Amino acid sequence: MAHLFQPKFLSVLKQGYTKQQFTKDLFAGIIVGIVALPLAIAFAVASGVSPEKGLITAVVAGFIISVLGGSRVQIGGPTGAFIVIVLGILQTYGFNGLLISTMMAGVILILFGLLRLGSLLKFIPHPLIVGFTSGIALVIFSTQIKDALGLTIEELPSAFIPKWGAYFSGLGSMNYWAVGITIVTILITVFFKKVTSKIPGSFVAILVITALVQLLDVPVTTIETVFGEIPNKIELAVPSIEWSELGAYLAPALTIALLGGIESLLSAVVADGMIGGNHRSNTELIAQGVANVVTPLFGGIPATGAIARTATNVKNGGRTPIAGLIHAITLLLIMLFVGKWAKLIPMSCLAGILIVVAYNMSEWRSFVSILKGSGFDILVLLVTFFLTVLVDLTYAIQIGVVLSSLLFMKRMADSGKNATMEVDSDVLENYASLPEGVAIYEISGPFFFASAKQYCSILKSIGSRSRVLIIRMRHVPFIDATGIHNLKAVVSELKHGHTRVILSGVRPEVLKELEKHEVTGLLGEGMILPSFDLAISKAREL
Repeated sequence: MAHLFQPKFLSVLKQGYTKQQFTKDLFAGIIVGIVALPLAIAFAVASGVSPEKGLITAVVAGFIISVLGGSRVQIGGPTGAFIVIVLGILQTYGFNGLLISTMMAGVILILFGLLRLGSLLKFIPHPLIVGFTSGIALVIFSTQIKDALGLTIEELPSAFIPKWGAYFSGLGSMNYWAVGITIVTILITVFFKKVTSKIPGSFVAILVITALVQLLDVPVTTIETVFGEIPNKIELAVPSIEWSELGAYLAPALTIALLGGIESLLSAVVADGMIGGNHRSNTELIAQGVANVVTPLFGGIPATGAIARTATNVKNGGRTPIAGLIHAITLLLIMLFVGKWAKLIPMSCLAGILIVVAYNMSEWRSFVSILKGSGFDILVLLVTFFLTVLVDLTYAIQIGVVLSSLLFMKRMADSGKNATMEVDSDVLENYASLPEGVAIYEISGPFFFASAKQYCSILKSIGSRSRVLIIRMRHVPFIDATGIHNLKAVVSELKHGHTRVILSGVRPEVLKELEKHEVTGLLGEGMILPSFDLAISKAREL
């Protein structure tokens, strides 16, 4: 039982840690620290708090998540997904309320982990995740228009549609210097990787543009204009807690906990795919919880696992939590010795960086792909998306989960109504005569959001030990967007490991969905066959 909650940091130390790996982790940690610097500042400013709050969060939470987490390579800190939530909580409850909500969210996350609820992530459908992620991206983009265009709007509405109305009304105050800085920032952030991938374009953009603005005395708003001096130290900032009022913070705390849990575990799953590892989901939730309890004591904001920074860590050779610790130490040193100069950064430069972040978050390719699929998945996607943008993220997740469940029941009822009795002459096949290197797995029942991860985990395990994997799908009445998303990921991973995948007995309605989402092209020509006998013959050929 204790092993289930053991941090990966301790596991790495027990297994032995080499000097060669430390060199790789050191390099990766420094690079990720540099990548995190502009993002931590930008996320804090966009959330309505001063820049050092983002740096404090990246340092404190990043350190705790690496020490206590269940992933070898997870990088923790503030993320773009929390911008919308933090802004809303600040406007309703103030900064003290934000700190209390974050600490309560931390306690909820710890309880989630201790109750071993980490596996519940599989019950979050893919269209729902894409819907709220795309919605958050659009909201982040909309919050940056004022600074991107240099508009002088004193009171900006918080609601989406009135906010855009205010933008159009205020276009007369546009600052063309700010527009130019925003465009140049976006271009440097996006295209600098063609020069080198070792130094992030956002970091280069901040250095170059801040220097030019100061040298040329360009008339644009800076961080100093809005927030004044930036402290370059970390000190305790314990919130004042009125115990009788804690109930009022339960709703925002639950929102932070749900989003933090989902995002951190999604990031850990992505990291597993990159390093071929397995994270401990419940340990990861406990680490996220502790980080969100402790960080507000120093004035920090909500934190979670950051997918982009975690991927950067892996790509630069980080393979143990030591890289995450070095990332936090790198940020601390930058904050202590050069943080005071951050006040000179133009707000339009930060807006440019966040517009790129919003574009990367948008998942527009997945969004378009789901729109090509079944009406059930499209409904969940659009309802979640519009609720996130126009109402509230908490309602979006809650209604999205309930709607997905109701639609699943409807699909099951329809599939039962349309089912025909099939007589299988080969129900008790003897697999003893299979060609060497061929494995078989049969899926019975709907390939949907609650079963997709479990099926695909088994498929990966079986397929990685075989040259050919036959997946029998004769008893699959339908497949949803989550099932397709997971199946594509498994097929891609197995192809990368030189395992060929054959599907047999696919029903017409399922085949139609596979063709819509280009799974047939991913498998290769002639890899979806109507009968098991033909699949065996194809396996022998391969």
